[in-house]
Amino acid sequence: MNDPSLTVPLWVWAALTLGIAAMLAVDLLAHRDNHVIGFREAAVWSAVWIAAGLGFGLVLWAWQGGDTAGTYYAGYLIEKALSIDNVFVFALVFSFFAVPDAYQHKILFWGVIGALAARLVFIFVGAELLQVFFWTAYLFGAFLIWTGWKMAFSHDEEVHPDRNPLVRLVRKVVPTDSRYHGDRFFVRIDGRRVATLLFVALVAIEATDLIFAIDSVAAVLAITTDTFLVWTANAFAVLGLRSLYFCLSGLLRRFTYLHYGLAFLLVFAGVKLILSETPVGKLPIPVTLGVIAATIAVSIGWSLAATRSGDGEGGDGDDDRAGRAGEADRSEVTGESGERIEDASGGTAAPRGTPSG
Repeated sequence: MNDPSLTVPLWVWAALTLGIAAMLAVDLLAHRDNHVIGFREAAVWSAVWIAAGLGFGLVLWAWQGGDTAGTYYAGYLIEKALSIDNVFVFALVFSFFAVPDAYQHKILFWGVIGALAARLVFIFVGAELLQVFFWTAYLFGAFLIWTGWKMAFSHDEEVHPDRNPLVRLVRKVVPTDSRYHGDRFFVRIDGRRVATLLFVALVAIEATDLIFAIDSVAAVLAITTDTFLVWTANAFAVLGLRSLYFCLSGLLRRFTYLHYGLAFLLVFAGVKLILSETPVGKLPIPVTLGVIAATIAVSIGWSLAATRSGDGEGGDGDDDRAGRAGEADRSEVTGESGERIEDASGGTAAPRGTPSG
């Protein structure tokens, strides 16, 4: 895949890494206490992260020119759009495990760190494969097209966190207590160190995001194989993922047709990647950026217009997928043996159906 790369000094990589670490530290300090994050707080933080992502694009514009900035913005937009689908699954995982609202932000914080680490690995491996073996563009392109088709026509399939191989492995290998113990991932019970249900929920979040990371990294690699641009586009989009969840979790059922737009973007990225190894070559960045922006705007606008009166066609499917986050019955839930379980604060805290190992 013939895609020229930026010459980025090592100190720029180091400065960027320190900057991301500093932003994560600020986010952690701002939410060091366990409290329910409301819409206003989430909206403010979402605006901060979006401003940071857009601002970095301006830095690239001044440093490397408009083409480089446009490439970054295209990758950032497609990653930001795909991250909305993460929010759907996060809502399902939190509902399935009945994670108390006050502890959800802690899971998402560590989930963001895991997502950044996974994407960094996928970016370097994927970019190297595309540069060395031209035929991997066809494989990645076909994968993106298949993923887009699956998203469009299998969107309402239920997600079962308890069936995830990694979650099942953790429950079998690590001694686990099917209760919440405040915001702790591990506790000592009868002298034995065991994982809490909060840790199992974290593993479920990390495992599902690992799958999303493959899709999103491949989609951005379809735009450029420059590791610096792919990494920065992913990093700045993922940094705001936690705030995005709290900002949109109550509005998910209104995004009735968004998955069609996301599916189209994945198919578009796949076709673009395949075309890059044909005489057609890479599509111009302005065209790519325009298609991405228009697709996101149309799919979101279409969804909001269709659900404005509350009876939008096709809304029931998304209610089943994301609306269950609001219907989790926290008043009484049962553990593995069917008994009622209470957490350390006296409230119920086990999932409605704790997954079996």
